[in-house]
Amino acid sequence: MKLISWNVNGLRACVKKGFLDFFHEIDADFFCVQETKLQEGQIELDLPGYEQYWNYAEKKGYSGTAIFTKHKPMSVQLGLGMEEHDQEGRVITLEYDPFYLVTVYTPNAQRGLARLDYRMRWDDDFRAFLVDLANDKPTIVCGDLNVAHKEIDLKNPDTNRMNAGFTDEEREKFTKLLEAGFVDTFRHFYPDKTDAYTWWSYFAKSRERNIGWRIDYFLVSENLRDSTVDAYIYDEVMGSDHCPVGLEIKLK
Repeated sequence: MKLISWNVNGLRACVKKGFLDFFHEIDADFFCVQETKLQEGQIELDLPGYEQYWNYAEKKGYSGTAIFTKHKPMSVQLGLGMEEHDQEGRVITLEYDPFYLVTVYTPNAQRGLARLDYRMRWDDDFRAFLVDLANDKPTIVCGDLNVAHKEIDLKNPDTNRMNAGFTDEEREKFTKLLEAGFVDTFRHFYPDKTDAYTWWSYFAKSRERNIGWRIDYFLVSENLRDSTVDAYIYDEVMGSDHCPVGLEIKLK
């Protein structure tokens, strides 16, 4: 089974930059997108063979997630079920008989760490949400988690220390998520791989120079570790300031 996750930084813009070419070429079972930046009715995607599930932010042109899948779920949940967190369209959960699939667009702590306190509450509540799911059945989580976990996960850790996405607090929350029973699939397969990034600033030709961050992930609950086959970063795919990431997994 093949899964893809991509922060498209505006789906309508990404469609004009080749989104559908990659979508059809990769032929994934599940294709999750974050930061769709649109409201219901603002785009019509003709995706034969795929169910479409959307979670829109209340604020226009902001945030938002979607999942396109070949497999009809048993149930669909939008958000965490918590009013504080469910205004921005950040989470979709699909339930299947053998597993849950969650896609997430984690809030950014923002310039000057203006939203760090909120981010800390989000991280705690999202972790609790995932643990509850994983206690019920195996769980796959993907999306833009807006944190580079270790120094190996960004080009310039020294100069970015305490910037949004690389604060001690955010990194510690990610560690707690892993300690709660989740596996960073890319590091499971490639623990020492350097220069492997999923986001690049538009500033100073950062992508051309590969000055990036790895902030997009596939995580699986511990009981799926041995079912994973490989994890991918499609850094050659353009269309957003993020690139797609992927997971191949064998499920019974």
